Parts: sequence; structure tokens; C-alpha cells
Amino acid sequence: MFSYTTGGPFGLEDMVTTSGPGMTLIYLFLLPFFWCIPVSLVSAELTTAMPVEGGFYRWTRAAFGDFWGFLAGWWNWSASFLLGGAYAVLFTDYLVYYVPGLTGWKHYLVSVALIAVITWVNVRGIQMVGKVATALEILIFLPIITMVVLGLAHWHFDPFAPLIPPHQPTFKIFGVGLALGLWLYSGYEQLSTVAEEVDNPQRAHPRALALVVPLSIAAYFLPTLAGLASAGHWENWHTGFFSDAARMIGGHWLGTWMTLAAMTCNVALLNSTVLTTTRMPFAMAEDGYLSATLTRRHSRYGTPWLAIVLSTVIYALLAWRSLGQLISIYIWLRSATTVLTVLSGWKLRHTRPEMPRAFVVPGGVIGLLYVVGAPLIMAVVALLGGDRFATIGGTIAMLIGPIAYLVLPRGLDRSQDA
Repeated sequence: MFSYTTGGPFGLEDMVTTSGPGMTLIYLFLLPFFWCIPVSLVSAELTTAMPVEGGFYRWTRAAFGDFWGFLAGWWNWSASFLLGGAYAVLFTDYLVYYVPGLTGWKHYLVSVALIAVITWVNVRGIQMVGKVATALEILIFLPIITMVVLGLAHWHFDPFAPLIPPHQPTFKIFGVGLALGLWLYSGYEQLSTVAEEVDNPQRAHPRALALVVPLSIAAYFLPTLAGLASAGHWENWHTGFFSDAARMIGGHWLGTWMTLAAMTCNVALLNSTVLTTTRMPFAMAEDGYLSATLTRRHSRYGTPWLAIVLSTVIYALLAWRSLGQLISIYIWLRSATTVLTVLSGWKLRHTRPEMPRAFVVPGGVIGLLYVVGAPLIMAVVALLGGDRFATIGGTIAMLIGPIAYLVLPRGLDRSQDA
């Protein structure tokens, strides 16, 4: 779960120059209380109530019917194309630290090769994915912890100054920067899509969320704080700057080690993204929304191999776009599915109170209003503050969902969940 939702701090560097060091640190510390914490609470409750393949897609369908259920699944699957492409691009961006000439078509081929390897790992099954993710995260944590300790020990700058960058358009500070923050803290409902492949999901899922959320906050906030306090140069922060900051703090050896960690992080993120999002077309195909061929399982590993391969081929086609372009559209689709998830928690609490819930969002009515209202407000603020490219691209991406619902043929054998 940590490997999917966080992995490491790499990729947030552009927030520093876009929103300012002070606002970045505030975002990293406070956003979870309005985004991933309420989403994780809803996800924990509904996973214990409906631990089914497809997770939040089927929760939404049970709560609001076929149309909104389809949109939840379609928007999530579409978002995964952008996210998978983004992680492949980030991996190759960091590889440029070692191979400066890796540009153009060479950059693209490396990204595609990484996607191919991760596809093979995922076809092997969730146990293989879990083992790879655990090994990768150990390799990631070691240099990050080293950087944090050395950076805090060499505190030379005010990490909160300036609070916001001077002469920066407002939409960049509070729109683009916020969108990046929501991207960082997204995905806490995604592991519900593989609930049927997890041993005792009613117990495992809430416990994993309780551990991962605070760990994610620390993994983003502490390296950023240490880098700004010791290396400074906030105006030079860009994708890949954690390697530069590590080199300034500990020398060439730490910069090289941090670059390896960044590359490893993006491998881990891509690995778990393929795991969680490729179950969506499988579940939708089972329900008759997509071709039944996507329900085919591997004869040896039991995985939906055709859904995995189809998804990763589309990842590869999008891996030629820049990180910023991919994420700016992704956040529209992710916000939509997140809002549908928390609204499903509210609706099912009232329409299906008889469902057994080993975990319930605490706080009664006030708690329920919090977990629904906070993500809804954050999504609206982020989308209204986006730039023109994000607004146009995000709107088009979302409109494709209702069109697909109308034009795709319906299957005759649709399962009814829970």
C-alpha cells in the first residue's frame, strides 16, 4: 500500500518553485487531513463491508447505480493510463543523472522497457508484486533516512522562507501546487480493487491504512524540510533536485545513492499502479461493461493477464508526454473517483446499514460529514485553480466517460455485487 500511495518523496520538487517552500511544507503537512485521511477512513469502512474485486467501483455502483458505477471505473482506469506513463517518465528523468544524453526517442524507449518488465512482474501475481515492492522500499528508505539525518544536522536556511514565491501567478501557487499535493496524497482507496486477492482484507486493509498514512506524511515532509534547511536554493528545485540536494548535503556518494533511490521509487510506484488499476477493466468486464475477453485469467498465475497487458500498452503510448502534462489531467480524473468513493460511503451508510462493518468511520454524523466534505472541498479548489491545459484536458477526459457508457455495448451477463 505504501508503495502505491507514496513510495518516496520524489516528484514533489516542482511544488517548491511553484508554490514556494513555506507553502509546500504547509501543503505536505496539512493536506492529508483534508484528503487522504478522510478517504482512507471511508475506504477502510467499505472494504470491511464489501471486500470485492473492483473495490470502490463496485461500492459506487451499489450506492448510485450502473451509470455512476461505470463512471467510477472508467475514470479510474483512464487515470491509470496517465499515472503509469508519469512514473515511467519520472524513472527515465532520474536516469538522465547518469546518462545525460538520454533524450528524445531514447528517453521514450527506456520508459517503455520499464513498463514491459513491470507488466511481466504483475502477470506473475500479487505475491510477486508484494515481494518486489517490499524489497524496493527497503532500498528507497536507506538513502532518504541518511539525507534527513545529515540535512537536519546541517541546518543553515529557513525552510519556510519565502512562504510563497514573489511575482508568481495566484493559480500556480494555489492551483497547480495544490494539484501536485493532491496527486501525492491520492490512491488510498485504490488497494480496495484487489481485496479478493488479499488474505483477510477486513483486518488487513484498515491496519495497513493506519500505518501508511502517517508514514506517507513523514516520507514527504521530512526530506523536503531537511533539503530546504540544509541545501537551500529553493528557486532551483525541479524534478530530480532531491539528488542535487543530497549531493550538497553529503557529497557525490549521497547524491548518487539518492538518484538510485528515486529510480527505484518510480519502479515501485509503477509496479503497484499496474497491480491496482488493471483489476478495474477486469471487474467492469465481469459486469458486462467491457469485452468479456478482459476477464481471461492466466492459466498458471490466475491473474487477469489480458487486462494487464492492454492497460500497460496504453501506459507506453502516453510515456512520451511530460510529467506536468500527465499529472494536470490525472488530477481531474482522480478527484472525480475520490469524490464518488466518499459519497458512496455516505450513501451506503444510509441505504445498506445491515452490511457488516468491522470498521466504522468514527465520530457519528460529524465524522461522516468530515470524510465526505473535506475531499469534496479540496477537489473543487484544486480544479478551479488549474491552468488552461489542465482544465481543457481534464474536461475532455471526464466527458469521454459518459460517451463510453452510451456507445459501448452492454453485456447480457452482469453480476450484481454484494
